Amino acid sequence: MEQPPGFVAQGESSLVCKLRRSLYGLKQSPRAWFKKFSHVVQNFGLKRSEVDHLVFYCHTSPGRCVYLIVYVDDIVITGNPGGCSM
Repeated sequence: MEQPPGFVAQGESSLVCKLRRSLYGLKQSPRAWFKKFSHVVQNFGLKRSEVDHLVFYCHTSPGRCVYLIVYVDDIVITGNPGGCSM
């Protein structure tokens, strides 16, 4: 990756840029995406499973629940009607 035009200082062409967020295609991009996704989902009131960190759930009363499951780039949401009030 090269610095954008105008950002290279005279005689300092070997310096690099520090990224503020992940770019598409970097090794850490999926981790950064999931970290952000997990934060947003938990703000909606779902809890993260201790057994499988790709499963989020919400139990409000017996028989009322919602499950959100993440697998690579697929998300499955299932549960009872009125399972959680978010």
